Amino acid sequence: MPPPERPSKDALHPRNRHRGRYDFPQLIKSSPALAGFVRANPFGDQSVDFADPAAVKALNQALLRHFYGVDYWDLPAGYLCPPIPGRADYVHHVADLLAARNGGAVPRGPGVRVLDVGVGANCIYPLIGHHEYGWRFVGSDVDAGALRAAQQIVAANGALAEAIECRRQPDARRVFDGIVRPGEVFDATLCNPPFHASAAEAAAGTRRKTANLGTARGPRPVLNFGGQPAELWAPGGEAAFVGHLVRESQQRPAACFWYTTLISKKETLPGLHRALHRAGALAVQTIDMAQGQKKSRLVAWTFLTPAQQAAWRQARWDGG
Repeated sequence: MPPPERPSKDALHPRNRHRGRYDFPQLIKSSPALAGFVRANPFGDQSVDFADPAAVKALNQALLRHFYGVDYWDLPAGYLCPPIPGRADYVHHVADLLAARNGGAVPRGPGVRVLDVGVGANCIYPLIGHHEYGWRFVGSDVDAGALRAAQQIVAANGALAEAIECRRQPDARRVFDGIVRPGEVFDATLCNPPFHASAAEAAAGTRRKTANLGTARGPRPVLNFGGQPAELWAPGGEAAFVGHLVRESQQRPAACFWYTTLISKKETLPGLHRALHRAGALAVQTIDMAQGQKKSRLVAWTFLTPAQQAAWRQARWDGG
């Protein structure tokens, strides 16, 4: 019988640092604690058990230290532990959206400001985006515990203090209201919306994922990437959440150049595109993304006219 086929990372963005297989000796050199979790996988390669939350966290700590200069990164128990290659892809695709309106050059440096809606305890998008492009971030979240953990990561990595600000969203029914201040502008927003519509649906998804990982051993499976309720589900699920995004972005058309969100369910796309048309978005882009077998989409929209875009570029990105 032929050996199983290795999963490919070729679909990742060309600038993604994780397109190749993980170099575990180098990662262990950067983060020695990872050594205790490395073992041979069915392909005969070094790997970790992705069904083990402690192993996944140790791998993330090593990746962040080795590739992004993050010396301290930790999570409270039960919070979402993200797959870093896919998160990096989102950041790079947003950089491409900005570059496409800037003569092909990615705007870089602290003059570029990005809002991460739902920054989570992991603070992953600001960590990657600041390291790769020098951008400044505001991260918002409804979960006070998540914000405390994100702020602890920022405070423990001193160079990040001027680059990442965390803000509490006081109303779970709002997205930008209560976060974006009068006169404040962002070059892009990022959002990884809650996928499920209810706690029961989220629990069912956990069971399916655990079974797919081959670790279902009873009624209380472990979700290797974790997740608090606000991270996993919201009333109405993904479609309802991005509906709020569209409506609130329409109310502040000049506050951001590119509003963006990830979309996990392809069934969400038609309704989202209709909502953006009704809202008067002047440009909409949908970008397919993939990490292994997981497929997702990035949807971006802007309300700025070509003249407004040119003025924005001249005011904010020239020399960036």
